[in-house]
Amino acid sequence: MMAFSWTIIALGMNQFDQWFDPHSSSIISIANFSISEKSHLLESTLLHHFGKTAEILIFLMGAMVIVEMIDHFDGFDTIKKFIRTKSKRSLLWLISFLAFFLSAIIDNLTATIVLITILRKIVPDQTDRMWYSGFIIIAANAGGAWTPIGDVTTTMLWMAGKVTTGKLIVMLGLPSLINLLIPLTIGSFLAAFKGKIIQQEEASQTSNSSSFMLYLGLILIVFVPIFKTITHLPPYIGMMLSLSLFAIVAEFISNRKISFTNLEESNEVMDHHGPTMKALSRIEMPSILFFLGILMTVAAMESLGLIFGFGQHVSAIIPEKVFVTLLGASSAIIDNVPLVAASIGMFHEGADMNIWHYVAYAAGTGGSMLIIGSASGVVAMGMEKISFFWYLKNISLLALTGYLAGIAVLFLA
Repeated sequence: MMAFSWTIIALGMNQFDQWFDPHSSSIISIANFSISEKSHLLESTLLHHFGKTAEILIFLMGAMVIVEMIDHFDGFDTIKKFIRTKSKRSLLWLISFLAFFLSAIIDNLTATIVLITILRKIVPDQTDRMWYSGFIIIAANAGGAWTPIGDVTTTMLWMAGKVTTGKLIVMLGLPSLINLLIPLTIGSFLAAFKGKIIQQEEASQTSNSSSFMLYLGLILIVFVPIFKTITHLPPYIGMMLSLSLFAIVAEFISNRKISFTNLEESNEVMDHHGPTMKALSRIEMPSILFFLGILMTVAAMESLGLIFGFGQHVSAIIPEKVFVTLLGASSAIIDNVPLVAASIGMFHEGADMNIWHYVAYAAGTGGSMLIIGSASGVVAMGMEKISFFWYLKNISLLALTGYLAGIAVLFLA
């Protein structure tokens, strides 16, 4: 789709009279441009959008590799020692808040996978796990919305210079928390969370390196926004620095021994590539390519001024707050990445204006209303065999209530 869109533009470039300039964020007339000038404009615009997209993809790949290396050292097993309750209601609150804060540091997809994996070891009944998974989806999406590293959409807004770390946390911290607390309070009175867990597996012992690698990895990921604030360099530079430091520590901890004549490993299970290369081979390349295609396709539409024109048309007939609220609801059906990419080209307010915080909240949390509306929902659907209609019947209304409550808090702020 991306290649087809830019091919059509290239073939029809001589027929276009206007162009959206990404540098000035305005429509310019190219009716009097020569063929060579139009070709140069196309190449420079394509290079600009590819560069901005590559920044996001490199950032995401770095975060994915750090998370995979944490998992390589069984770092996430450390989280199990925080879960010792046998009360279903207490476990609901504990697992939900773990999802909320963990997804704010790593992404909401990974947080969902980690917590459902842990949940399988302490909750034997699948029906119970389905209920817990529903709240993990709500909590993970809410947690990912209030930090620039918690969700792909907030990362996009952050790297596009639309939001800053401090303002994003201040503006969306409370609405995101309300988004979770309302469904959580209602859920506490449901029959599914009454009583005790029948069987609970004792938490396994974790090694010192497991805990150390978990905490080091999380600290290095949190360091990235701090690095950007201090140096004003693009976030992917900070992520590459964190990845480099983490990889060096991982190589030392793995105790690899390499000679020129033969290869010896202190750990027979580990292959000769070590933890870094192993983690690189396990990152989600299909997701990376999906984001590349989606973001560059939206960039093609933006270059022709289609998104800018649509934004002006919408602003003339629908209030921005209403439009963004509907955008969040539509993210439960349509992937939120293209929606946010389109909104970046649609609105041109300055950094940290309210509209960007509305977009970040709506796109990040609106997907919780349907199980297919977010990456965390889709992965939970696969891991626990949750049907679309079961989620619609039992969780969707709770998610909608939390979404609207958070919107109310955000609008009143």
